[in-house]
Amino acid sequence: MERVVALGHKVLPRGWRDFGLQLGIWFGFYFTYLGVRHYTDRNTGKAIVNGLRVISLEQHVTHHLYEVTVERAVDTSHTLLTATAWTYWNSEFTVIGLTLLWVYLRRHHGFIRFRNTILLANLIGLLGFWLMPTAPPWMFPGKGFVDGVNHSSALLQSLSNSYAAMPSLHAADALIVGFFMVSTSRTIWAKALWALWPVWVWFCVIATANHYLLDVLAGITVAVVALLATRWTPRLFQRARGLGPAIANLL
Repeated sequence: MERVVALGHKVLPRGWRDFGLQLGIWFGFYFTYLGVRHYTDRNTGKAIVNGLRVISLEQHVTHHLYEVTVERAVDTSHTLLTATAWTYWNSEFTVIGLTLLWVYLRRHHGFIRFRNTILLANLIGLLGFWLMPTAPPWMFPGKGFVDGVNHSSALLQSLSNSYAAMPSLHAADALIVGFFMVSTSRTIWAKALWALWPVWVWFCVIATANHYLLDVLAGITVAVVALLATRWTPRLFQRARGLGPAIANLL
């Protein structure tokens, strides 16, 4: 037991208790996600209608479904098909979990904002799923979309939300991960690779027919809002605290 405690003090920036707290926060959010998914999964008709509305809007604005063009380009390469499918399934919990762990252990000064930004973006996304459950492109083969990953697996269906296309949390989380990994990486090569990460993920979620272009743009907006909120909210609280004594002296 003493060795475990000593290892925690050596490896973990704030010991086992804080590490357990961070795990509790992360899994607490995940179970909240499961609850919202259970609700949105019951709105199949609404999700289908919203998916058709997104398609109609894109066709009206651009006169073309660029998602289909991207899919056709990827279909010509087995390597690209495999890479985009792998990225889709792993860019969320696998990559997010590993980057959060790396920042927690190696760049702890940036962890709290990284964690809070991810959580805030996902909470905004959950609100979007609740208000606007949206069927993804792969559910509309008649529009030319082809399922780029295997959605028939019972295990994968139990872990995912079938009607969580709008906004794209893949797009939002990839941008947040890229932002913090660029800011915490120390080599130019690592910074360059992580700067390309969100662009690659955006390409993959469209290429696999899991998100519309509009979903990706909405996800990018969610990420930017979350990044700005976690940057400015602490500063506003600090200013409010500083103004408190001054206002009290005037009363």
